[in-house]
Amino acid sequence: MIPKETIDKIVEAAHVEDVLGEFITLKKRGANLLGLCPFHGEKTPSFTVSPVKGIYKCFGCGKSGNSINFIMDHLQLTYPEALKWLAKKYNIEILEREITPQEKELQTERESMLIVMQYAQRYFTETMFNTDEGKSIGLGYFIERQLRPDIISKFQLGYSLEERNAFTAEAIKNGYQPKYLAKTGMSILSNRHVEGTEITQSDLFDRYAGRVMFPIHDDGGRVVAFGGRTLSNDKKTAKYINSPETEIYNKSKILYGLWMGKKSIQQNDCCYLVEGYMDVIAMHQAGIENVVASSGTSLTVEQIKSIHRFTKNIIVLYDGDEAGQKASNRAIPLILEEGMNVKLLMFPYNDDPDSFSRKVSAEEFKNYLDNNTQDFLYFKAKKLSSQTQNDPIKRAGVIKDIVDSIALIPDNIIRSIYIKECSNIMEIEESILQQEVNKIRRKSAEKKAGNVKPEDNNQEITIPNTEPELITTVKTETELFNFDAEEKNLLVTLIKYGNILITVQAEDENNVEQEIEITLGEFIIFELWRDNINFENPLHKTVLDEYIDQLKDNKLPNINHFLYSPDPIINSFAINHVINKNEISQRWINYGVIVPSEIEMAKKDAEKTLYSFKSRKLNSQIVQLRESLKTISFEESLIVLEHLKHLDSLKIRVNKLLGREIIK
Repeated sequence: MIPKETIDKIVEAAHVEDVLGEFITLKKRGANLLGLCPFHGEKTPSFTVSPVKGIYKCFGCGKSGNSINFIMDHLQLTYPEALKWLAKKYNIEILEREITPQEKELQTERESMLIVMQYAQRYFTETMFNTDEGKSIGLGYFIERQLRPDIISKFQLGYSLEERNAFTAEAIKNGYQPKYLAKTGMSILSNRHVEGTEITQSDLFDRYAGRVMFPIHDDGGRVVAFGGRTLSNDKKTAKYINSPETEIYNKSKILYGLWMGKKSIQQNDCCYLVEGYMDVIAMHQAGIENVVASSGTSLTVEQIKSIHRFTKNIIVLYDGDEAGQKASNRAIPLILEEGMNVKLLMFPYNDDPDSFSRKVSAEEFKNYLDNNTQDFLYFKAKKLSSQTQNDPIKRAGVIKDIVDSIALIPDNIIRSIYIKECSNIMEIEESILQQEVNKIRRKSAEKKAGNVKPEDNNQEITIPNTEPELITTVKTETELFNFDAEEKNLLVTLIKYGNILITVQAEDENNVEQEIEITLGEFIIFELWRDNINFENPLHKTVLDEYIDQLKDNKLPNINHFLYSPDPIINSFAINHVINKNEISQRWINYGVIVPSEIEMAKKDAEKTLYSFKSRKLNSQIVQLRESLKTISFEESLIVLEHLKHLDSLKIRVNKLLGREIIK
């Protein structure tokens, strides 16, 4: 492990203009240097290097970073490898910190397991291409499924021989230790092994035999597991066998295809969710790369959150049979609860993305996806409504099912839109649906809080002011629901000033208000958590998650942590939004004007941004509901007015907070 002191020394020595000057020609342009971008072809220089700030940025392709980022990208090195490359260039000796025996054992174990998995992938691929059995059975299967050679290579597909100890014997012959073959799950311990004794080759046999192999990669592109499909027709044989959970593989967090599809997911701002390995592969072959599948398990919240880092939009593509519909019914409530936008596409009966893609051209397949994707709740309401026209009992059950789904949606405005649309489809009063949704959400909130009392339904209702002048001041819809500015400002404050100490008022166990001392970063994170405020922009969320992860590890990250992060999303944010912030002009100080320092202003700015963030979110909901009063019935308006009263009371509380000084 490279000590922080050594990293700081490398960073200090590796001047960006010096490092980049070895690879491109840079010419002086004012305070900066200019050259042709090495990351994309260009004829007019747009690649700018700032020696003062220690960064580079291409205004053509958008690439940016520091000297370490450049070496990582240009030479395709990992973060530690880039540090060592630079250390060698500047003759900086790296004395890696002596780690504890426990750390060393864990580190060695993980590295050894990853090396075993890398070997296994090469072994299975070579077996498929270089053995008679592999070519006739394994490769023959993929050719029969109409996979092109480039797709087979892209997904590193392979084959495991029928012989039950072929892989184990070959791995041990090549120097891989039996204990790591067992720990990765690639080999299975037989009953002959005596617990507590050293594992030998005779104690092991292959987990996979006579199966085509699908490597499963983590987010960094490393093989951490496998899925093996049998080609046998024996119904007693499991169709798929997947790797067990190990130190390097947590199946509830890994999504098959995310490593290869995350860039496309970001570009398209959408992710297709399918069931199986072949579905992902078939869609890549059809030119659609923004697709993932759960790895041999039902979809989990952790997997949904992995997708949410890149987009809020999920389209569920499950099989048209009963099993596929059941799978979608299990997955969609989880997706809705995470605040994702969900759409659904069902294939014809007995078809899935893989089989359907082989019946049509790539263009026809893409057109089918574009033309048959529907919002999930609309799809469900229309389908179930048509099936229960003459059965009141079934119809009531269907309505309850739909209401349960709507109640999962965390956003008030989106919920109200779904209620209105579904009431039209189901031909039922919107107010009744609204009441049922409110009841479900109230019960859920009471259950989570443990002591929340139901709202008093007998309170007098005051009609909110809906005079024309209030409506004319409303911003456009894009401005109303865009919170990028607040998110960005909060992140800038966190990165620059999150580790300064402030005092806040808090009540102790005796309800006595006292001053406590915490960091500004902890205060901001607490305020976001307390009111369950989530960032909308997935890039901003990535940076926020990094800060939260550091706090969980009892660390207080400073600007250099983000500036030199190996994650390009994080260091790009720091470069573009933090260190480029304009400083207050020195001339005011020269004139004798006392200007508050940024560090003093950070406290008030954080408070103002936080409460402004909350106020704008409430405003967006209030405006939407007031607009709806123009077109709904009197009965419906009673529900809306009750909701508006509640939102107005919240807004008054937040505005009071905006007007008082919480932090001293």
